Amino acid sequence: MASIADLTRAVENLLGSAITQSVQSRGELTVVVEAAAISDVLCALRDDAETRFQQLIDLCGVDYLAYGKEDSAKTWHGDRYAVVYHLLSVEHNHRLRVKTFLNDEMPVIASVTGIWPSADWFEREAFDLFGIMFDGHPDLRRILTDYGFIGHPFRKDFPLSGYVEMRYDIEKGRVIYEPITIEPRTLVPRVIREDSFGDRDS
Repeated sequence: MASIADLTRAVENLLGSAITQSVQSRGELTVVVEAAAISDVLCALRDDAETRFQQLIDLCGVDYLAYGKEDSAKTWHGDRYAVVYHLLSVEHNHRLRVKTFLNDEMPVIASVTGIWPSADWFEREAFDLFGIMFDGHPDLRRILTDYGFIGHPFRKDFPLSGYVEMRYDIEKGRVIYEPITIEPRTLVPRVIREDSFGDRDS
């Protein structure tokens, strides 16, 4: 297995200026690249003899909207969304995390299903939960929520109760969607007093 330093050198030599940031933490390497270069970067990482990242282990979305809110020193000033690719090289027995940030207004990035077919459902999940569009995906549709679902539930500004509720209408013979009717519940703490248990000494 190559050391983290060897892996860092190999990746930096291969990608050069395409890397905007490189971070080593807890024995793992993360590189940040521009979204426009993601296809070229991932193809190079897969095909180069020094890296050979043949497997895409995972792909996920991230919403940085609330990042650092509790600590002003860590307040986030970059783009709101990110896509993270987790890669594995079986040949060299090492892993790599590739991260890219997307425009807040319209988060769109090239699909990597042509590089790794396993990206298919990962990209559908990121689209469903975060609203990230994957240009060139062969069948980009919801995978976890209902087809009539409104919004993207992993976005930090998505309400906990959602926007609509669904039920089966017997008269119409189909599922219908209606505005949410959940009323906020006020929880009153239950006070337990010592005298409610009677005389403990008896």
